[in-house]
Amino acid sequence: MQPTCVRLTIPDSVDPVVLTGPRDSLLRRIDAAFDSMVSVRGNQISIEGPAEVVEEVTAVFSRLITYAEAKRPLAVGDVDRIIGQVIHGTPNTSRSSDDILLTDRGRVIRPKTKGQRRYVEAIRSHKITFCVGPAGTGKTYLAMAMAVASLKQHEVGRIVLVRPVVEAGESLGYLPGTLQEKLDPYVRPLYDALFDMLDAQRATALIEQGTVEISPLAFMRGRTFNDSFVILDEAQNTTPEQMKMFLTRLGLSSTFVIAGDASQRDLLGESGLDSAREVLSHISEISFVDLEMSDIVRHSLVAKIVDAYAMAEAPSKRN
Repeated sequence: MQPTCVRLTIPDSVDPVVLTGPRDSLLRRIDAAFDSMVSVRGNQISIEGPAEVVEEVTAVFSRLITYAEAKRPLAVGDVDRIIGQVIHGTPNTSRSSDDILLTDRGRVIRPKTKGQRRYVEAIRSHKITFCVGPAGTGKTYLAMAMAVASLKQHEVGRIVLVRPVVEAGESLGYLPGTLQEKLDPYVRPLYDALFDMLDAQRATALIEQGTVEISPLAFMRGRTFNDSFVILDEAQNTTPEQMKMFLTRLGLSSTFVIAGDASQRDLLGESGLDSAREVLSHISEISFVDLEMSDIVRHSLVAKIVDAYAMAEAPSKRN
């Protein structure tokens, strides 16, 4: 089996010497605890070895970076304790309760608004979460971060990314190329989020192994997803029948997140996103979260654009 290689980027706010220790004393401690090869050059940490071991070493450095960002001094005893926590699966008590994931580039992903915080908490406490909101509110990105965190913590065995394929005048069967090539334009936002959180080599390996699966909604019929974190993106472009079919794919030990923007619907007729709220809002295990203009976290101009279009479309909706 080919060894796995992961490269972590130490944030600019952290001195690499703090992580490696005087004369690499902390780095040698980590090296001795795991059957892996670890090297630090500049702000890059390279970890190579069996996949499970690399996952553990990555978790150790992730926790060390969190400590260092909090300006806490690191000693050999701290490193030994963190190594023990990772090996025995002890939760990271040093992490902020808002933190979702430390990316392979050393950046912490956490909700930035009250609405986003409600969204993340809903995913943590419900088997199925619906999120509706305008562009730029982090619907897909935060769901992906939760999925990657669940995979890293071995809470699920795979991530499944689903999107309805909607294009005026065309269907998958008539587009050129393989199925994967046909899907690429539709799932690119999901790819972008995944590759923003994981090293490119690692993300590609997960896709090739099937640990991260990307599939059109039409191919969900007849399947059951156990031990999976499943994200349905662009859910406003589903029909009620498609939404019912998708939701009934839920299996054991799985989490479903459904994200959509009601203002960007490309299909005529009733939306599966709207019908789901009407039919399912009374079920306590299912959460519905609405994100607003105030939750937009992209460039400030995005909020102005969304607001301008909403005002322009308001008269036509009244008519």
